[in-house]
Amino acid sequence: MMNPERHFSLLQLNQLVRDAINSRLYDMYWLETEISQINENRGHCYLEFIQKEEGLNTPVARAQAKCWRNTWGTVKPYFEHTTGQTLKAGMKVLVLVHPDFHEAFGFSWIVDDIDPRFTLGDMARRRQEIIRLLKAEGVFDLNRELSLPLFTQRIAVISSSTAAGYGDFSRQLNENSYGFHFTTTLFESTMQGEGVENSIIAALNAINEDIDSFDCVVIIRGGGATSDMSGFDSLQLAENVANFPLPIITGIGHDRDECILDMVSHTRVKTPTAAAALLIDRLAAVSNRIESAAERISSYIQQRMTKEKNRIERVSERIPILFSLVKTKQENRLERLNQIMLHSIRMKLDKQGNSLNTLAQRIHPAIERIILNRRHRLDMLEQRTNSLDPTLLLKRGYSITTLADGHALRSPSQVKPGDTITTRLASGSITSIISNEKQQDNEIRRSNKRT
Repeated sequence: MMNPERHFSLLQLNQLVRDAINSRLYDMYWLETEISQINENRGHCYLEFIQKEEGLNTPVARAQAKCWRNTWGTVKPYFEHTTGQTLKAGMKVLVLVHPDFHEAFGFSWIVDDIDPRFTLGDMARRRQEIIRLLKAEGVFDLNRELSLPLFTQRIAVISSSTAAGYGDFSRQLNENSYGFHFTTTLFESTMQGEGVENSIIAALNAINEDIDSFDCVVIIRGGGATSDMSGFDSLQLAENVANFPLPIITGIGHDRDECILDMVSHTRVKTPTAAAALLIDRLAAVSNRIESAAERISSYIQQRMTKEKNRIERVSERIPILFSLVKTKQENRLERLNQIMLHSIRMKLDKQGNSLNTLAQRIHPAIERIILNRRHRLDMLEQRTNSLDPTLLLKRGYSITTLADGHALRSPSQVKPGDTITTRLASGSITSIISNEKQQDNEIRRSNKRT
């Protein structure tokens, strides 16, 4: 059985814990820890401290902490002024604490002071690590290697629409004394607080989708608290800026230290108005270069025209003399050519005359031979023709029988009864009519016998 005299109430037990803590942990301690949660309420600050296993993200210790209003009102501004940062989750701090145990609210550490130098050192170490990683990746100087276009007039602006710096930037561009025209497109972004990193990256992604519409990107902040700059010391944001295909100008309104965003951007200026002045001055410089080049070109053209005019005048003075010389030279040349041509023609005519004489001498005997051959051939043809003369055949007792159409009768099948035929003899002709075949045969035989 349990002894009732050994039973404790919760209050009694908590009082024992309080007494034990007060008797053993009566001193103050400097605590190196990481803030996992932080909230302000009615001037008090409520925190949660955490310790993670080395090299891992696993918590090995956790504790609640409070900083009362009278302390927090002094510690907070001093920390922010010294570090340029606000206390927030994920930040490592060195805090002076003492233990407190309340019977109703339990145990917590009470913050009496915060050493900003420790946080500055940790921030510096983190920044150096990010810079080391960027250089190891080969992207630290990548954006600076890009060239700003000569006519940088289409500007993509990443800023808050309500930021005073954005208004100053736009006003200075639009009201520049040179009358240059700039086109600005705002990509709304959170420029302070926890959402800076993701918001700016989203704006860069939006610009990248329409990359051909812009000449450069300007990230301006201006008007925000100088204590809220940690969002610009992000590895992921720095990688996006360093790898961006357009030159990026930063003017986020602080001049105490460079943030990593400034280090990896193409050009860093202190304020939004300085960014506007940079763009205006750059365009003015380009305009001056153009005007200077135009003046040089005009001067060169004037000099060249004067030089050419003088040269033409000198040439024109020499033209009559040169023309006379050329004329005389060409006349002599033509005379030589004429003599050469006449001599050549004479030679050609003489040669052709000799050839004609030779041909004439050879043609006469050839013609006589040809005529003799042709005459002999005619005689032969005449003899053959005479031998074929029908009259000679008729004189020798032959006859020729022709049809009514004058064609020679060669076969009895060429005639029929009633046809008229003519038989030609040496001393006359006989006309016959075919009566029938038998009679025709007899008549023909008689005619043949007669002949």
